[in-house]
Amino acid sequence: MDFQIANRMAGLKPSIIRELLKQMADPELISFAGGNPAQDSFPTEEICRFSDSLLQNEPVKTLQYSVSEGIPEVREAVKQFANRFFPICKDSDSLIMMSGSQQILDLTAKCLCNEGAVVAAEEPAFLSAYLTFRSSGAVVKGVPMQPDGVDLQALERVLSSNPKPAFFYCIPNFQNPTGYTTSLEKRKAIYELTARYGVPVLEDDPYGELRFSGEALPPLKALGTGEHIIYAGSFSKILCPGMRLAYCIADQGLARHLVTAKQCSDVHTNVWAQRVCEKILTETDLAAHLARLRTIYGKKARQMMDALDSQCPQIHYERPEGGMFLWGTLPDNIAMPEFVQRCLEKKLAVVPGNAFYVDDSAPCNSFRMNFSAPNSAQIERGVEIMAQVLTEMSGR
Repeated sequence: MDFQIANRMAGLKPSIIRELLKQMADPELISFAGGNPAQDSFPTEEICRFSDSLLQNEPVKTLQYSVSEGIPEVREAVKQFANRFFPICKDSDSLIMMSGSQQILDLTAKCLCNEGAVVAAEEPAFLSAYLTFRSSGAVVKGVPMQPDGVDLQALERVLSSNPKPAFFYCIPNFQNPTGYTTSLEKRKAIYELTARYGVPVLEDDPYGELRFSGEALPPLKALGTGEHIIYAGSFSKILCPGMRLAYCIADQGLARHLVTAKQCSDVHTNVWAQRVCEKILTETDLAAHLARLRTIYGKKARQMMDALDSQCPQIHYERPEGGMFLWGTLPDNIAMPEFVQRCLEKKLAVVPGNAFYVDDSAPCNSFRMNFSAPNSAQIERGVEIMAQVLTEMSGR
């Protein structure tokens, strides 16, 4: 049958990262392309122990339907977790358990965007965010990134334009794909600008707990009243992505609409995952677990950066303070698409940088590297492959 695809979906392209990951069946392929956590980062023993206990002692509560907002005691445990350093969730807010951060992006766009609405977003940025906003009929306007965060003058131009953006999307901590961290000065400026122009902010913070150097900075949501900030927190990077567990903190008025939108999507978030998460938050030494993760990711990042510095000095990048990614920029005499293709032919996958731009056909000489998923030997071999390709393409 020839199905008539809705206009809002017909023009969307599949994620290039998901397409690249389809090739991972090749055991020889080294992937710097995905965004997977390190395999040894999962609290597997705790998940097994708590899961067994819940299924043996509270099977009905673990397997039955639950409320759309999230199990009350789970929400309280997550609130305490979110607020342990900064006042993210305030009395005027609601906390909703979600099926991954992607759902928060999706439901926010559904609630705030009419067909043709403008969404302002960092550029480059998480490509699935662009896809999600467009699936709600939004037009995405990119705001250029700088090493210390978004270009404030460009942001104000977009905020003051007509029509006014439905919201501004940003990743202040260890941004995907660049690894950049928005400075405290710029965080305050973003908060002030968006409040002045009456534009909500969707603050996506999946990597904030993975800081392995520098000082922690307050989320936008913790600045001032935070009433126009929608905060997206995730357990995918600190517990495991397979649980598809995240939380949204938003003004109570907006939260009611988000809950209604969620009821149209999946009714409620996985009950088993919520209850296991609560046990980990309340009955384990989570600080020790997070410290172990930071050690793992810091070691991997330093190994990749040291290898790049010694073998690929032509590749420019900013040293991240946390997260999972490096953003490499090639010299002008090296064409990024050919570089990426040659690396793939030698069994190394990286993501072409143009995939992270609003217009993916625009010129771009950067690419994204992931250091969290590959092991030590793969990191070394992957950088060796990049060095070989650079030598070949430079004609030396």
